[in-house]
Amino acid sequence: MPTYEYECTRCGHRFEAFQGMTEKPRKRCPKCRGVLRRLPGTGAGMLFKGSGFYATDYRSTSYKEQKKKESGDKPKAKDESKGTPKEKPGKPSP
Repeated sequence: MPTYEYECTRCGHRFEAFQGMTEKPRKRCPKCRGVLRRLPGTGAGMLFKGSGFYATDYRSTSYKEQKKKESGDKPKAKDESKGTPKEKPGKPSP
């Protein structure tokens, strides 16, 4: 439900009213019972919360692979991704 701003033509009282879009505009000032006019609104600001709002959130794997090829990044080997280096077989450590 949007918030509408009103101004009284008699006393100048300004206020906001939280109304449904299908409701009729208010006609009388709550202070002096003068005639109200509804002021033009600025609109609501968009609020994006959570994931899924950026172009990079749902990129396909084929797109990601093509991007890596174009940028020159090399894919990580399986041994490198584990984070622990493997010892070479055949030589005991001192």
